[in-house]
Amino acid sequence: MMVDSTMAQVGKNLSEAMRILGDGQRELEAGTERRRYSRTSIPGPLQGDGQDVASILHLVHNLIHEEEEEEEDMPSQQMQNVGEQGHMALLGHSLAAYISVLDRDRLRKLTTRILSDTTLWLCRLFRYENGSAYFHEDDREGLVKVCRLVINARYEEYASEGYTVLSSTQPVIYQSASCRPGLGQHLCSQLGLPLSSLCTVPCNTIFGSQHQMDVALLDKLIKEDVDAGKLPLLLIANAGTPGAGHTDKLSRLKELCDQYSMWLHVEGVNLATLALGQVSSAVMAANRSDSMTLTPGLWLGLPAVTAVTLYRHEDPALSLAAGLTSSQPVEKLRALPLWLSLQYLGHNGIVHKIKHATALSQQLLEKLKTLASIKTSDVLETEISLLEALTMVEDELNSPVVVFRFSQEMSAASSGGSVEGYCAGEREVLDSFNRWLGEQLAYLVPASGVDVVELEDEGTCVRFSPLLTAAVLGTQQGDVEAMVERLSELVSVLSSTMCLRQDFREEAHRHSPSLRYVEDLSWPGLGAVRYEPQSEGADESKRKQEVQKVNSELLRKLQELDTDISFSTGPDFGTEEDCIFLGMVTEDLDISELVDTIAALGRDIEESGRLLENMTEVVRKGILEAEQQLQKANEEKLMEEGMLRQLPVVGSVLNWFSPVQSSIKGRTFNLAAGSLDSTEPTYSTKAQAGRLPLQDTPTSSAKRLPGQRLFRRSVAGSDSHSETSSVEQAEETTGEGDAAPTAADPPPASLPVPETDLPGAPGVAPESTGESSKLAPAQEEVDLASEQRHPEGQEADQSSR
Repeated sequence: MMVDSTMAQVGKNLSEAMRILGDGQRELEAGTERRRYSRTSIPGPLQGDGQDVASILHLVHNLIHEEEEEEEDMPSQQMQNVGEQGHMALLGHSLAAYISVLDRDRLRKLTTRILSDTTLWLCRLFRYENGSAYFHEDDREGLVKVCRLVINARYEEYASEGYTVLSSTQPVIYQSASCRPGLGQHLCSQLGLPLSSLCTVPCNTIFGSQHQMDVALLDKLIKEDVDAGKLPLLLIANAGTPGAGHTDKLSRLKELCDQYSMWLHVEGVNLATLALGQVSSAVMAANRSDSMTLTPGLWLGLPAVTAVTLYRHEDPALSLAAGLTSSQPVEKLRALPLWLSLQYLGHNGIVHKIKHATALSQQLLEKLKTLASIKTSDVLETEISLLEALTMVEDELNSPVVVFRFSQEMSAASSGGSVEGYCAGEREVLDSFNRWLGEQLAYLVPASGVDVVELEDEGTCVRFSPLLTAAVLGTQQGDVEAMVERLSELVSVLSSTMCLRQDFREEAHRHSPSLRYVEDLSWPGLGAVRYEPQSEGADESKRKQEVQKVNSELLRKLQELDTDISFSTGPDFGTEEDCIFLGMVTEDLDISELVDTIAALGRDIEESGRLLENMTEVVRKGILEAEQQLQKANEEKLMEEGMLRQLPVVGSVLNWFSPVQSSIKGRTFNLAAGSLDSTEPTYSTKAQAGRLPLQDTPTSSAKRLPGQRLFRRSVAGSDSHSETSSVEQAEETTGEGDAAPTAADPPPASLPVPETDLPGAPGVAPESTGESSKLAPAQEEVDLASEQRHPEGQEADQSSR
């Protein structure tokens, strides 16, 4: 079979381009050294002789990954998985450019065939018989053209009179409150209609889903508009709302539209399930609509493929006037990438991809039912579970969208925390926690494709919609398993943090006024505090600088601690400044120890800062005082020795015959106390050889097991285990048969000498009856007692002293 040489060259160039970009991706993953020589962020002059294809493609690759090179520490974004079907879609764009240069007759025949084939395949695939297709880049453009078609059909003089015919009878477009934001405003702006022509119908509030259009209220609104002399024109319904994926009651809506001669347009992700063998009755009713918009590129993972609006209308002239059909053959080539991709996948391949996406949703839904403290519930139920799924509505058992939300009841708090009085900002706190949950799941399992959605009644939720992401990201069942595993871990952390938030607030209030609790309901974590230095008499600007300095240093010290708690400055666009925000925590956190440590570190930083600030003044005063004391000492020396001893020759002779001991004492300057002290205690201490002052060794009552991090409560029985282990370690160090006391034993009251490191018995306090002023006898008794306690086999160790 002969193939056009130019067409073959187009396919070859595309394959070569994909290979070069693929090789560039592998080079990007290999290292950063080679990338630095290919930076082209600075535009240069246009080459006079031009460049080859490989150089241009390398330039494109560098521009694509330029941000990843600059932010090497940031995780790279998940790129679309372009498979063989994706290559066919990309090839379609290249072939469209080649076909557009054919002669007009051949181009017309070819584009007509491509358009008719694609329309027929889509109508049969999605059960929409006797329909026409309009291919468009913007997924809203098809609805705009449909509205123009309906206006031309309902206003007979619109083609000649234009918008003046609308002044007598104003058209009204109805949409659900769950429609995607801005859709109605876009329609009015494109059609030149006032916003008063847009009517938003509320969703059910008592019966049915909170995201389904209220049919009874819609009927009432239509009657009111008809009585006011308006014309009900078009109704936009959802087969899968953009947020929760719920489907409107399309059968009842179709009956209402037939009653008032309205046009029914349906859109939504659930329309993809029309290609399956078993379709829910709610979605099946979409094939009775007057038009519907499909996005097969997202469902099948086809890059740069147009959206399709299928519609039914008998007058081709009105379709041409509305722009749904075109006499330009080039515009019909928009269907070429989809025409190639559908043939490559085939009917079975298309159904397999959609079925795989719905199976992933069902897998996640079943897993949520089996997890502890996680319940999948119908929105008709009023009971709130720890993690509530909002997908099962009426008979939508095969919904491809799963929406869940962390929602912990205040009465379900664990015994380790208190949540009384915390209901005021519960909704906002839960929203921030669910936002963190969705971001963590998307980061930990990027192939899952989960995202965060804001629902009007439920608040912030996490959404899993594999029909929009699975084909692009290549999501498999293992990714769902990993997501459920991560989800169970994150829910445990969320529950613990929620329970401990109130305890953290109470502990912070206990350290008031030095430690101030900062209420920030939008922070997903334990909470926020600010250390307030107790500076009296300082102006506001100086006090603010001191607060900023102390808290920044406190944050640095907290981040250096050996703990898994996250300390940060909070959100980038937060309202609170100079605060320390604490992230998520686990249930074994010791809140009291944590807050005490924060307050203690803050006091140390504050005292150190004040010492440094007062150091200049202290040193200056100390120097003046030292000069005065030295001058006074010189005067006393002069009075004591007399004038004759001050003469050079006479003084030396007198000193030779009658030496005089100087009475001038040494001085030392204490920076901490800011005072001049005598050096006599220092020299007297050094004169007593081996006489060292006793120092109190601080002991910590809090004992940690090996590997246990800070601020962690030990499990039951761990305290006794810790004491036992410390005793065992001391016994192992002293050797067999040693009776060394533990750190908890009090030292003897009659200790005449400082503690010394005795071989074989570290920290032992020797028993002695000698006087404290006699060092040698006491030392002999210590040696004797040590020799008596050691067996004969350890006499060699005594020689090491």
